[in-house]
Amino acid sequence: MERNSINPAVLVWARESAGLDLAEAARKIGLSASRNLSPAEKLAQIEQGARAVTASLLECMSKAYHRPLIAFYAATPPPTGERGADFRTLPPDRRREDAPTIDALIRDIKARQALVRELVEDDEGVEPIRFVNSLTMDTPINIAAQAIAGALGFTSREFRRGPVEAGFAYLRELVERTGVFVLLMGNLGSSHTNISAEVFRGFAVADRFAPFVVINDQDAKVSWSFTLLHELVHIWLGESGISGGSADSRIERYCNDVASALLLDQAELERFVWTGDDQALEAINQIAHEARVSRSLVAYRLFRSHVVTEIVWRTLTDRFRQEWLAERERLKAIERSARKEKPGGPSYYVVKRHKLGDALVDLVRRSVTEGNLTPSRAGQVLGVSAMNVQPLISGKAA
Repeated sequence: MERNSINPAVLVWARESAGLDLAEAARKIGLSASRNLSPAEKLAQIEQGARAVTASLLECMSKAYHRPLIAFYAATPPPTGERGADFRTLPPDRRREDAPTIDALIRDIKARQALVRELVEDDEGVEPIRFVNSLTMDTPINIAAQAIAGALGFTSREFRRGPVEAGFAYLRELVERTGVFVLLMGNLGSSHTNISAEVFRGFAVADRFAPFVVINDQDAKVSWSFTLLHELVHIWLGESGISGGSADSRIERYCNDVASALLLDQAELERFVWTGDDQALEAINQIAHEARVSRSLVAYRLFRSHVVTEIVWRTLTDRFRQEWLAERERLKAIERSARKEKPGGPSYYVVKRHKLGDALVDLVRRSVTEGNLTPSRAGQVLGVSAMNVQPLISGKAA
């Protein structure tokens, strides 16, 4: 490869946008020390154009920096990628937490969504989805909730018929029937890139042909349905962007209010009296259990209904979060022990299909069968290698 075929400024941009300093980047891409230069010094020379970059090293950079290989051949560094609106309310230090990983995740989501939009638009007779951008924040909460429930065919009775996982599966199926793709993504494909639900809970792409909702599956399963509805409200409002942290902005509170109204009727809270004792906490537990929602959601509705103060709501939310984190660690320990005694569990393809959702897998299956999508492009949409596309979409490797 010619030394001047890669703009050194692009290499600097790719590293810095991944949040890596020279030493850490050199370690991740596998540079070794020589007699006179450290790995970081070697990388500095490459970024200054004083040392050529090889094809194999570019591939290592592509993986370490979470960038497609073609990005390194750009003539100049591209402008900073847009996340869409950032609806999160976070302290400055938390906003920077996982920022490179979140940016890489959103680039991946947007790339997939663009490919899916092409496929959807290629279908004859396809029409824009009418409910996208059909609401405003001036729409009363109950009216918005009724409109969404009606469009979905959603009933709280059916949602509560089984365990939490069944309720989410029911809701997800209804949402995907409307043309919205629902994905579970909380990392870049490996556990070491897991993103905390405290800094990223969901992402919405309010496109009129291929709207996407992404849920951080690192969050508690009991929260997935609420996040799905929250992001769905963003789509109804026509507002793409990322959500997480406290619901302090107007739009986040509006989305929370509509989503929570769908899952928990006001009448179910009317007889609740906050006494600050164990009996009151037990009542919250009971409401959450019966409604198949999180205790934090119940606490939020009590706050918005003026039953408890904001201080009490935030205190309860923090308490419930800490209790869930402790319980999660306990369950992880049990699972690790169980795997040692009896290895196994769902196959890679079963897990992957669950994360991608039936709507996306079915679209790719049809497109591949009809010859509208190559295995390579199908792999880009699904986030897998081309060789894994057929087992994934056929369901035979379950």
